[in-house]
Amino acid sequence: MADYPALAQTIRALTEGETDVVALMATLACEVHHADDRFDWTGFYRVVAPGLLKIGPYQGGHGCLVIPFERGVCGAAARTRAVQLVPDVEAFPGHIACSSSTRSELVLPVFDGRGAVIGVFDIDSDRPDAFTDEDARALAAILAETFAGV
Repeated sequence: MADYPALAQTIRALTEGETDVVALMATLACEVHHADDRFDWTGFYRVVAPGLLKIGPYQGGHGCLVIPFERGVCGAAARTRAVQLVPDVEAFPGHIACSSSTRSELVLPVFDGRGAVIGVFDIDSDRPDAFTDEDARALAAILAETFAGV
């Protein structure tokens, strides 16, 4: 399990005063990816048009380039504005397999300071049932703090 208090402190120190969304996303993707060996792909999909996500900064193998809100776990997180904790991606209706090795997924909506969804933060694992409610809570808190000023 990631040491979330230490991770939050590191991210806070690295991003203090930064308001550029891409810089924040790149820093978070890198730091979170290296914080836990369960995390095989860690990155952002950005809202670029109504109902449309495009790949943003990430760590790991290639990601899908475009995801409509109507498709997949990332689309569901953006559309519903709710965390998607998926223990078995094969059981998720409409799952988009960007990587055939992915077994479980955690996707969190990312909000700007006004409460608008500006993207989603996607973490994939090659392990089944890799993520917990604690992961979701801790990462949601880190995202909220990091993106509050944008």
